[in-house]
Amino acid sequence: MTGGDWQAGTDRPGRGGYGAAMTAPDLPRPAPLHGWLILDKPVGLGSTQAVGAVKRALREAGLPRAKVGHGGTLDPLASGVLPVAVGEATKLAGRMLDSDKVYEFTVRFGAQTDTLDLEGAVIARSDVRPGAAQVAAALPRFTGPIEQTPPAYSAILIDGQRAYDRARAGETVAMAARAVTIHALAVREMEGPADAVESVTLTASVSKGTYIRSLARDLALALGTVGHVTMLRRTKAGPFTLEQAISLDILNDAAKARAIERHMLPLTAGLDDIPALPVTPDQAMALKQGRTLAGDPRMQGLMLATQGETPVALVEASEALVRVVRGFNL
Repeated sequence: MTGGDWQAGTDRPGRGGYGAAMTAPDLPRPAPLHGWLILDKPVGLGSTQAVGAVKRALREAGLPRAKVGHGGTLDPLASGVLPVAVGEATKLAGRMLDSDKVYEFTVRFGAQTDTLDLEGAVIARSDVRPGAAQVAAALPRFTGPIEQTPPAYSAILIDGQRAYDRARAGETVAMAARAVTIHALAVREMEGPADAVESVTLTASVSKGTYIRSLARDLALALGTVGHVTMLRRTKAGPFTLEQAISLDILNDAAKARAIERHMLPLTAGLDDIPALPVTPDQAMALKQGRTLAGDPRMQGLMLATQGETPVALVEASEALVRVVRGFNL
């Protein structure tokens, strides 16, 4: 794939040339991309910076300007799966934010920081180290529906300001508890003697809105000590996993080779759990105009309307009508 126009050089008479400029016909501009780039975000890079890296890569590849957005914030100190939506896929980014996630994380016991991770200042210490059996016995208390208080250093808006901005300004930030669900929580490994564990690495499958740093804090407190997160890696976000993720180096190399599309997943990859609803060209046109269709009472709920292989709209079927939730301009 090539971007922009190709312009031939000019050879001059007397220098072995043809005596006239040779002009190649304009090559077609590359089509805009619509889909997902799944990044393996490195530690130290914010999610917004990762989106910026994708925008730069698209420019370098000579591709048309497109909307770009991420499907779930990762802290700079966290690594792993960051779905980045390009083009019409950005209309599904909000749905990705609502999806379940899987994390691996390490909790070190003995110190709690104000940010609940390595970045913050220590605000509490404890000499207590839990036993391995205690750690395993505590996990069921944090599995299933639970109430969780988010960290003060989080992006939650409080009276129009981010909580972390208030916390960094020295304010005491009162965070409201929220209901979340921990689908599964399991030990991967422990460090230290069996009767005095220094740190534990766990795998957690969680619902939207779950803060792993809060989970680590609360687990340590339940074990009679304090703790903070020293490693956090997201291994799955919605349907996307590390197996599909690429590094920034691979992304940059693909941009230079003008081959980014080789690493892109289709827009529909974010909708693997949604049944398809085939529509005719006339029905597709009606949906693009925002009109409703007559539905089948046997087919209810969220569906992806498709004309052949082309996604037309995300639709909701209720009773006898099909309504557009999100239309795609493809």
